[in-house]
Amino acid sequence: MSGRTPTPQVDNSKSQITILLVDDIPETRENIKKLLAFEPDFKVIGTAGTGREGVEFAKEHQPDIIIMDINMPDMDGLQATGHIKRLVPACSVIIMSVQNDSDYMRRAMLAGARDFLTKPINMDELYNTIRAVYKSTEEQRRIAVAMQNNAPVMSAIKESGPGERAGHIVAVYSPQGGAGVTTIATNLAAGLMKEGVKVLLVDGDLQFGDVDVFLALQAQQTIVEVAQDVDDLDVELFENIVVTHESGLKVLMGPPRPEFADEIMAKPGTLGLILEKVASNYDFIVVDTSKSFNEVLLGVFDRATKIVLVGTPSLSSVKNIRFVLDLFDQLGYDQSKAMLVLNRVWEDSKEKGATISIERIQSFLKRPVVGKIPHVDERIILSAINKGVPVIASDRDQKKAPIKQLIELADYVYNELMGKDDEPAVDDHKNAAKSSIFRRVKQ
Repeated sequence: MSGRTPTPQVDNSKSQITILLVDDIPETRENIKKLLAFEPDFKVIGTAGTGREGVEFAKEHQPDIIIMDINMPDMDGLQATGHIKRLVPACSVIIMSVQNDSDYMRRAMLAGARDFLTKPINMDELYNTIRAVYKSTEEQRRIAVAMQNNAPVMSAIKESGPGERAGHIVAVYSPQGGAGVTTIATNLAAGLMKEGVKVLLVDGDLQFGDVDVFLALQAQQTIVEVAQDVDDLDVELFENIVVTHESGLKVLMGPPRPEFADEIMAKPGTLGLILEKVASNYDFIVVDTSKSFNEVLLGVFDRATKIVLVGTPSLSSVKNIRFVLDLFDQLGYDQSKAMLVLNRVWEDSKEKGATISIERIQSFLKRPVVGKIPHVDERIILSAINKGVPVIASDRDQKKAPIKQLIELADYVYNELMGKDDEPAVDDHKNAAKSSIFRRVKQ
């Protein structure tokens, strides 16, 4: 029997905090609802008796706060919270449970909950928690709206189950430090989050990755924990390790300190193997990489559907890109596997004299430039980083540079890969296990 109640229309003026109650015990739902009604700034817009009903309600009505019980039939509160944070990132979940041990709290936080309260509920504590969570997530709601305007986040639970996704791996790489690889990787991942599309961003710069800084993320578990059991990797466990950004983007964090990368780098096939095992659970995996061309990076390249090669319109950058393209040819990669993106391109003709023209670069490299990210005031990028958001979500004006160009790049990648029949990446990783990169390029 359904526990869902009829839903009144939501007042979009947002003069009140809108709330959804999800609990399988009708008496608990009604008692909490009545007590919340005494607070003039609260408005309970609906109740649900199962996790699945809660997810459906959240998708349709997008309440500000969801008060969620853990133990429920059909879909428990932790599973429901995970779905809601992916589908409706503007909603904030407060978990309730009779269990108060640290493991339950940790699992609730990993699922994306904002707070954890123990039953029986102290109503004063609940009132304060609702107001505190609502206030602390103002920026999250603004980001979610901006992300939906740029590229709508999933609005329905994908019918396809684990192992049935497209599995495109997109590596973002530059042989030149400071070319803007992390900026492009984070925004590419965010821009690929269209309706029904599941995206994972991986910080593959194992020693000095900056994805956590760019997106203001922290995680108790990172790629280090995944690597320890990579041979017996459990996909459900992996989903608990990845962290969810406020935009809804899933992120696998890099090692918290450079020395923690040693164990992974000692077995250079580990990162590539992780990607291989989880690829079919995502439509796109975007990998932010380091500039070091080594066996770890090669394992990623071998499995990649596309390699976004990032450069700048300077002599040194073009020279290094030429070397990389030559290596790709010697490794037997199809030329269509790499796509060239130039960052910090001057649009002002007065400044072009200090850089190489796009036409000359294309002629020298014998490759088209598929993306041109204009040179902008660094304060635009820094402002987004300080907010912990992708650049494409930092302003509502989608025509503003570089937002427009980053969105166009994501759309280009999407159309290139999802517009074609899905084909597996060339399986070169077996060769990688047999010989080093230097022996391979000499063959």
